[in-house]
Amino acid sequence: MILTVTLNAAIDKRYVVEKFVPFTVGRVKECTYSAGGKGLNVSRIAATYGEEVVATGFLGGHSGAYIAEAIENDGVKSAFLFTKGESRSCINIYDETTKQQTELLEPGITVTKEELDAFLAHYEILVQKADVVSISGSVPKGVPVTYYSELIKIARKYKKPVLMDTSGDLLERNLEAIPDMIKPNDDEIAMLTGKEELSEEELIEEACKLHQKGITYTVISLGKRGSLTVCHDGIFRARVPQFKPVNTVGCGDAMTAGYAIGIAKKMSGEDTVRLASAISSASSMCAGTGEFHLEDLEGMLAQIEVEKISR
Repeated sequence: MILTVTLNAAIDKRYVVEKFVPFTVGRVKECTYSAGGKGLNVSRIAATYGEEVVATGFLGGHSGAYIAEAIENDGVKSAFLFTKGESRSCINIYDETTKQQTELLEPGITVTKEELDAFLAHYEILVQKADVVSISGSVPKGVPVTYYSELIKIARKYKKPVLMDTSGDLLERNLEAIPDMIKPNDDEIAMLTGKEELSEEELIEEACKLHQKGITYTVISLGKRGSLTVCHDGIFRARVPQFKPVNTVGCGDAMTAGYAIGIAKKMSGEDTVRLASAISSASSMCAGTGEFHLEDLEGMLAQIEVEKISR
């Protein structure tokens, strides 16, 4: 079973407009609602692949009830802790004319000290039944910046692999807990080193340093250029085919799901990299966020190039 953690879940609303013009009244051509937050994107992707998935985190109010119902409808078991307040909404506006997207993200609920303690106890019970734990995204108000470290330590206590996909202070302040996977992009790796920009060789060098500290999979996302991965099986560069994506929001979460699946199934490093890259690419072919079609995945698996880099 894959356990996903989304502390700052949301209702994702995707609006398609003919042309987005600020400071005017606009009409939406079509809209899609889904259970959102990076961890719930991971959940949906893994469930579509055929994995048993349990999702946990904080939810609140009528919005929280909608999120719990929606994720259950997606084949994911909801095991959220309900709090006071109302879960947030995140709006993605897609402009058909420019093919560009604008995102508006609400801040979310405020969590109390009592709720934080209650969640740790709740989470520890769930971890014991999991094969892999995936922690993703931002945290709501009231959650300490080092809270992910507490979650990682509990997973480590039960010898469960734990993936952490976040950014900024949350990434930097929780690295010392040594998750089994991180997935920063090239800019975030540069931030960790205090440099403005890193060459590919420098990116690999920094990824190797993090791997040597105990992070089993250090993955550097390179966007359209694919990714670099340092793991026990070696250093791999994945290249993805060039095509016109439909929706790139959530592709990084799809990649995280691919790594969670690969680790849960004890795949080789190369096969895990290939699967994660293919699922990420397949997800960009869907209008919905955190979705993919199995037939698209099959096609992508044959097109992903994974090269083992000698150093």
